[in-house]
Amino acid sequence: RCFVKCLSAGRRSQESSGTGCNVWTYPISLPGRRGGSDSFKSGQSFLPATGGQNAFLHDHGPVRWRNHEISHDVFRGIKKYKKIHMIGIGGVSMSGIAEILVNWGFSVSGSDRTDSELLHILKNSGIQIFIGHNAQNVVGADCVVYTAAISKDNPELVHAKELGIPTIERSDFLGELTRCYKNTIAISGTHGKTTTTSLVSLCFIEALRDPSIQVGAIIKELGGNYRVGNSENFIIEACEYVESFLKFSPRSEIILNIDNDHLDYYKNLENIKKAFIKYVKLLPEDGHLIINADDLNCLDLPVYSKAPAIKYGIENDDVDFLAQNIVFSEDGFPEFDVYKYGEFFGHFKLSIPGRHNVLNALACIALCDAYDISVETIKSAIENFKGADRRFEFKGMVNGAKVFDDYGHHPTEVSATAKALKNKKYNESWVVFQPHTYSRTFNLLNDFANALLSFDHIIVTDIYAARETNTYNISSKDLADAIVKLGKNAQYIPALEDCAKYLKENVKENDIVLTLGAGTVTNIGPMIVE
Repeated sequence: RCFVKCLSAGRRSQESSGTGCNVWTYPISLPGRRGGSDSFKSGQSFLPATGGQNAFLHDHGPVRWRNHEISHDVFRGIKKYKKIHMIGIGGVSMSGIAEILVNWGFSVSGSDRTDSELLHILKNSGIQIFIGHNAQNVVGADCVVYTAAISKDNPELVHAKELGIPTIERSDFLGELTRCYKNTIAISGTHGKTTTTSLVSLCFIEALRDPSIQVGAIIKELGGNYRVGNSENFIIEACEYVESFLKFSPRSEIILNIDNDHLDYYKNLENIKKAFIKYVKLLPEDGHLIINADDLNCLDLPVYSKAPAIKYGIENDDVDFLAQNIVFSEDGFPEFDVYKYGEFFGHFKLSIPGRHNVLNALACIALCDAYDISVETIKSAIENFKGADRRFEFKGMVNGAKVFDDYGHHPTEVSATAKALKNKKYNESWVVFQPHTYSRTFNLLNDFANALLSFDHIIVTDIYAARETNTYNISSKDLADAIVKLGKNAQYIPALEDCAKYLKENVKENDIVLTLGAGTVTNIGPMIVE
């Protein structure tokens, strides 16, 4: 239990006294993201006093944790691994795990398709990084960890199996971790997971509930994308891709929406809905199911869950939590009244833009109320949240125009971001959109074209392939042409450097610039801001 907890959160563990754990005390002196009590002394080793480098894994059977046993079956063999290779190490979750492993004395290497700021941070931590996937990268590794986005024919994964190197999928680890806590809260849905997970996390922290946290982006208030606490509360972002969230054991779930995405795996919306039905069946009777009643695809889910449902919405007034009287500041930040069971509950303000974030905040409010967190605590926490990394993030100025960066990579997200932009004051809007994956671009081409129409100036750059090869014979020029057919001019500029040059030459004072997409388009901001 101690190993699992430290592996998930890193740079911090807890004394065995008071935990019921039958082994180890290992206070640490490393800087990092902290939670729990502050009873730890500096200057002490983060490894156990006896037993060598990996003695925190043991062969003495299950560990007792707060009067229940946690089996080490999944991790029983990890103590013998000295070198761990991670495929897709540049992902937010994987990079966090990599740093943790290094802090615990493992030798870690990893590969990713393209370079990024996270990879430079990992290099500075002593991790060997490979740009690109090559079979030789896994030679010498004792274990290979990979993400669900890695294809079965990835040369590193294939060669690891040929060499007999054990392979572990990231979500298997996270699933085991959820079973170590009595109160795992999973936030899921096609859109809004990171923001809502962040909001819930900050409410629990402000309410002194001391949660452990795993979230899919860097959160300034956390100083990273994870936190380790000293309680039974574990708050996680639960992704539906390849049904990975079915490996979790949540006590409470927030389901924000169900939309047509990840069609390379699901093929159609009905299969996505079936996955969410399986997901809500995981809840126990004493759990909570929080659903968005404005999303028609969510309305039937309570039928399949043993947990009672709590509904929220803006348009649908047949809900438990309703937002009304929504107004926006000059920066596009909303404030609104919330009604619970028809009675006034409180007036809330956000420091993140968009009507879609009112729904995300409502989900947070409903969940936190179910856990008896006070209205005033919720108000304070959500107003102080300034946004997750790459979620309408302000990057700086160019030619007197504000530059923002956003992760949106689905037509619904593009539309929501465009609407949020409309609530801000500016002269003309510029968007540089980088489609994410060939399959998503092919399947949703016309939806993307329509979603981008509300921007004044549209630039489309080359598709970020991620895990895919172009078997669809699709390109970003096809998207630009589709926009033109709808009566709006669109520029197809393949290279990011050329996009940056075009913006510098054409953007004017009081305009607003948005780089949009889940890939390398984020690199344009640093190229242009003054």
